[in-house]
Amino acid sequence: MSTTMPKAGEIERKWYVIDAAGKPLGRVAAQAAVLLRGKHKVTFAPHVDCGDHVIIVNCKDAVLTGGKAEKKYYYRHTGYIGHLKATRYDALMRTKPELAMQLAVKGMIPSNSLGRGAMSRLRLYAGSEHKHAAQKPEAWNM
Repeated sequence: MSTTMPKAGEIERKWYVIDAAGKPLGRVAAQAAVLLRGKHKVTFAPHVDCGDHVIIVNCKDAVLTGGKAEKKYYYRHTGYIGHLKATRYDALMRTKPELAMQLAVKGMIPSNSLGRGAMSRLRLYAGSEHKHAAQKPEAWNM
């Protein structure tokens, strides 16, 4: 018996849809990270990008538990001295729910070329409609 090593040209990428309505933000992000990396596959190898495409719909309906909406902040810096901007997550979820989901998924993906390739296969939508029906995505149940 020998170990099979996946090659980049032989990888079959499927499309999955995750509905985030009423589910915790971190749980949805963790499932998306698993699908993007390909860790749910039998042929997973940590050095090969073998993940699938993920569409997350209803990002605006994802919930933050444990008072994180008021306690957690999103920080960004403009590049000027003293210009650190802080946004509470309840305001971020109201205005840019896709960004909140993207940041959560990005934190669970490695910070290298494999992670950048995985993040390019992530599609986020605030509402329930998406434009990838032609790819025939499967619903991923959590």
